[in-house]
Amino acid sequence: MAKDGTSRGNKPGNYTRAGRKPKPLVEQIAEGRKSMTVIALPEPEKLTGFDMPPPKEYMKAKQKGGKDLCAEEVCRETWLWLKERGCERLVSPQLVEQYAMSVSRWIQCEEAISEYGFLSKHPTTGSPIASPFVAMSQQYMKQTNQLWFSIFAVVRENCSTAFTGASPQDDVMERLLTARRGGK
Repeated sequence: MAKDGTSRGNKPGNYTRAGRKPKPLVEQIAEGRKSMTVIALPEPEKLTGFDMPPPKEYMKAKQKGGKDLCAEEVCRETWLWLKERGCERLVSPQLVEQYAMSVSRWIQCEEAISEYGFLSKHPTTGSPIASPFVAMSQQYMKQTNQLWFSIFAVVRENCSTAFTGASPQDDVMERLLTARRGGK
């Protein structure tokens, strides 16, 4: 109870996701706590489909500086990574798009920092101030990590095979360095 008599603050129990975190499905199967049942399904008819939903137009838009936005490429790589693990239907396409846009905006901010530096001129006094791109870059990186953790949590809890190898999040720094060189 708070000093003012209201019941708020730290109360024992009843927290969202309180307690021990659930183990990934792969570990539960390995320990024998869960079993996999293979269901024989009839052969499906020939269906046509997409590897991924087509990206939205705003993910392909040219930017004010004339550079291409790499969001479409990040979205495609993330979607294919999810598809390899059989989790593409479990993650919302909007979440993947948000992640891709956040990565591409972070890269844009880092490119601006490289081009203009860490200092900027104050608009009224003319004295040096910290570049606004630094704060924006930090915010986009934070948002990128939060979105990735949301995507990865779905994969970790639902993937029935061990997920090894590189992930799209591992490739973000490589993408940034490649973007600075101007190549693909």
